[in-house]
Amino acid sequence: MRDTRESRLLLVLLIAVAFALITVDIRGGEDSPVDGARQAAATVFGPIEDGVSAAVDPVGNAVSAIRDSGSKHDRLARLEQENAALKAKLGSDDRNASRLKQLDKMLKIAGEGQYGIKGAEVIAIGAAQGFSWTITIDVGANDGIKRDMTVLNGDGLVGRVTTVGPDTSTVLLANDPDFTVGTRMEDSDELGFASGQGDRPLRVELLNGKADVKKGDRLVTFGSQADKPFVPGVPVGVVSRVEPSEGGLTRTIYVTPYVGFTKLDIVGVVVEAPKKDPRDTVLPKKPKPTPTPTVTVTVTPSANAPVDGQQQ
Repeated sequence: MRDTRESRLLLVLLIAVAFALITVDIRGGEDSPVDGARQAAATVFGPIEDGVSAAVDPVGNAVSAIRDSGSKHDRLARLEQENAALKAKLGSDDRNASRLKQLDKMLKIAGEGQYGIKGAEVIAIGAAQGFSWTITIDVGANDGIKRDMTVLNGDGLVGRVTTVGPDTSTVLLANDPDFTVGTRMEDSDELGFASGQGDRPLRVELLNGKADVKKGDRLVTFGSQADKPFVPGVPVGVVSRVEPSEGGLTRTIYVTPYVGFTKLDIVGVVVEAPKKDPRDTVLPKKPKPTPTPTVTVTVTPSANAPVDGQQQ
């Protein structure tokens, strides 16, 4: 198209319409009038993304071995068996070894929290429908995935499912500015709400303005009613900064998430919530403090030193 006055006006009009749709979508939430179009886009483009991923990824089928791990309650034993089978399938090259490590960690979290998960691979980043922190994964409605399911990996909370196609789903990441999750602090049980800030730490508003909190404290998900969109006990992150208390009704802290949102590969969708809140059991073990070395100085008297009561 030539650069004419008409083409420029058309470009401005298209940009205005795009921003209008994004605004309507954000304000509409779950009842967004464009949700139907998003579903249609997932249906049309999802199989293409999934097919491209399958064509270039020789270990994709291995992840499916854990997709039915939530069908029975004694999941830990099954997960351990599946993990051993996956090790044999994945082989020993460098990339597969790294992915196997991710699977190991995710299966451990699923076992400790008693989460029934369906394993998935990240096949695309970003969203065709807007400007947000999202990923596309290679499981969808045909795999039992539904909207507002929790997504995690071997490190902790990844996000929640927002759009479901037949074979793929879109996940809104926990660092997206439109993302909010209820949190609970380890030990003290102080409750709050964490919001994403892109590539900056999560911002958490604690409900208790006088909460005793310090750098290094850890948070997990509090859980939602009927476990949607969030199941309880999933690790969220570590407190990195605490705003001074100003006597308000809430207190602001900043939390470094456990998950690295720029390097996601293997994730799990929680399709079955735990029968009991795992509380803090899924959190990684606290690092042991490095002992401070002590130095003992022993003074040995000189051979020429005078003996008590005697003079030299």
